Amino acid sequence: MTEQQPYMPAIIERKWQEKWERDGLYRTPDDEGRPHYYCLEMFPYPSGKLHMGHVRVYTIGDVVARVKRMQGYNVLHPMGWDAFGMPAENAAIKNGVHPRKWTYENIAHMREQQKRLGTSYDWEREITTCSPDYYKFTQWMFLLFFKRGLAYKKKAAVNWCPDCATVLANEQVENGRCWRCGSEVTKRELEQWFLRITAYADRLLEDLEQLSGWPERVKVMQRNWIGRSTGAEVDFAVEGRSERITVFTTRPDTLFGVTYLVLAPEHPLVPALAEQSPRKDEVLSFVEQVKRASEIERTAADAEKVGLFTGAYAVHPLTGERVPIWIANYVLVDYGTGAVMGVPAHDERDFAFATKYRLPIRAVIRPRDEELPTPLTAAYVDDGILVNSGRWNGMDNREAIRSITEHLEEIGKGRFAVSYRIRDWLISRQRYWGAPIPIVYCDSCGTVPVPEDQLPVLLPEDVSFAPGTVSPLATNEEFVHTRCPQCGGPARRETDTMDTFMCSSWYYFRYASPKETTRPFDPAAVEKWLPVDDYIGGIEHAVLHLLYSRFFTKVLYDAGWVSFQEPFRHLLTQGMVIKEGAKMSKSKGNVVSPDEIIDRYGADTARLFILFAAPPDRDLEWSDQGVEGSHRFLHRLWRLVQQNRHVFSAPPGDPERPEAKALRRKIHQTVKKVTEDFAERYAFNTGISAVMELVNAVYAYPEDGDPATKAEAIRTAVILLAPAAPHLAEELWEMMGGQGSVHQQPWPAYDPAELVSEEVEYAVQVNGRVRDRIVVAADADEEAVREKALATERVREWTGGKQVVKVIVVPNKVVNIVVK
Repeated sequence: MTEQQPYMPAIIERKWQEKWERDGLYRTPDDEGRPHYYCLEMFPYPSGKLHMGHVRVYTIGDVVARVKRMQGYNVLHPMGWDAFGMPAENAAIKNGVHPRKWTYENIAHMREQQKRLGTSYDWEREITTCSPDYYKFTQWMFLLFFKRGLAYKKKAAVNWCPDCATVLANEQVENGRCWRCGSEVTKRELEQWFLRITAYADRLLEDLEQLSGWPERVKVMQRNWIGRSTGAEVDFAVEGRSERITVFTTRPDTLFGVTYLVLAPEHPLVPALAEQSPRKDEVLSFVEQVKRASEIERTAADAEKVGLFTGAYAVHPLTGERVPIWIANYVLVDYGTGAVMGVPAHDERDFAFATKYRLPIRAVIRPRDEELPTPLTAAYVDDGILVNSGRWNGMDNREAIRSITEHLEEIGKGRFAVSYRIRDWLISRQRYWGAPIPIVYCDSCGTVPVPEDQLPVLLPEDVSFAPGTVSPLATNEEFVHTRCPQCGGPARRETDTMDTFMCSSWYYFRYASPKETTRPFDPAAVEKWLPVDDYIGGIEHAVLHLLYSRFFTKVLYDAGWVSFQEPFRHLLTQGMVIKEGAKMSKSKGNVVSPDEIIDRYGADTARLFILFAAPPDRDLEWSDQGVEGSHRFLHRLWRLVQQNRHVFSAPPGDPERPEAKALRRKIHQTVKKVTEDFAERYAFNTGISAVMELVNAVYAYPEDGDPATKAEAIRTAVILLAPAAPHLAEELWEMMGGQGSVHQQPWPAYDPAELVSEEVEYAVQVNGRVRDRIVVAADADEEAVREKALATERVREWTGGKQVVKVIVVPNKVVNIVVK
């Protein structure tokens, strides 16, 4: 017998990674004879190191890609870097390192970590969003939106540090203070660029129905984010002024219950109302105080609802009553119309607000069969009939919604309307490390887009991050001052950069033809590969990234660049990796380093544990014992091949012996199970468990059994495990005398006829308790099963001298004998 070699993951894994790279094993072949399959994991931000969440998502995607290749697909499996963003800029500010240098050093390190994991990426298609050859086309995308009337500029609030005299990203505001100097952050209005995603709100909502391959909870999150509501807009005249306050409501049936209006502090009418108010200073002070809070703080369910009466009144459109106008922290200027009507009798939030500030509460809907208590002790929010509502008294409130809205339309004080929670996408960032917005401003020509043949607008290297700069790009005079593309006169460049979501909203198109220099992608290549067949990433991207990507795809469809409207056919959102009940984080001290695990156990152990510990869509609880267990199993498989090298060249034995038939049946059962779990259900944990059971069956196989059957079982186990443990499988395949790479072998097929057992075991019960077991031919009829069950020695001990009342045979499972 050949001397057994120890399993040494570090040596084996390096050997095969180098060979795969030399041979170009994972380059996407130009093979039109095979069906195409596009498997994509969400690309990472190059923060410097992979964490276990990365390992999980990339291992899941790698298994899918490897299985599909072995099933005969021509697979596109690329990787790249979402490389613009705040951390690089923060590093520049703190450490004096240029963002470009910091980013590319991190990319180099993380690329090596990816390769150590054994991922089967086509690195020749690698993209980096901060590279000019990529962001040139992010700028091209902006111009496409601009030309189609979907990019526009308007004033919007930003975080402003008065001491640093600079704009802060949301991430740079810590507990309401500047991360750099600790000063209290205020809001400031700046002209900023938006994309008109609201123009696509209905299509983004309706087309969710087409996404049968998406988790329902992701679709629910997108529906809620879009937030389509049908109702009415109602116009309230302002006493003593020409302006009107328009509110949107889904409940025009409650219009007679309005006892106050509430404006957002940022509403454009507020300064004028304050100017006329005897409480001017108080109103303006309140406005500034509310502006300092974030939208999240103001709209949180547990946030205190704080308001102030402006001293002004509106006029009720149907009754002519005076309605006090308030401002409050819970109304946002960008949601709805920035104004809401207060109906405390029929809205819980309004009831609490009115109770707090002693505002009138007037019931206008009551239950059909009872009266409401007086005074109300809680808001009545159910359906009913109208009261205190003029000519609509006694009408069903659902019917009144339409009737009152129609009347408002007739008298010119309202209209049917649809409102959305989603707002246009603010893409301006007063930061450096992002794609410059390709716009120039000319005193003669106005706002002028940079011509496509002048792209990219390059980021200047020399900028200042010193306090006092609204935007770092504005500190480079050479960048700012340019010539107008239309008239040739002096012009100024836009100094904002784009939100990094702009880069990640189209990157999956670029992988189809990453070397294109004159257009963002080759439409023919995109037609061949897209939509993405499997898109894999975290649930935290359920709304923004996925919604923006859908938006981009629909715009490209409308512009004639692609023939489909949805970018991702199937979406897998993997759970988090947690330890000691919490998400891994440095602050909690529960981080496990992928490098340490790979150094100690090897990448295949890390991959196997990640796949085996939990279904991919569930959170995975880290377990050191689980890692050890996965490592032991790989050692066990290694020993199995080492100890049985002879069976791969041994003369055949008797394949008809019962133990050979049983092992062959186990092989086919395992292939069926793993195929379903790896290629269809993505239940990798149960698929790996099935391979473990097959390995156990081989260990239990008699030494004198048919060697060909044993060899088939071992080969099958190695091939089935290859997507999960690619290095070990490659080494064992070579050890067994396999030709070529194990990853180029066809995926095993199973024979349904081999799944059927020739014999069946029955449990035999006497009065409900198991007393024996029998084995009969699979095609034995019920009478033969009954006779054999009654004839066994142990059963006779329990039935002797007793009357057999009946014998019940449950096919292929149990025989129940009833005696008395």
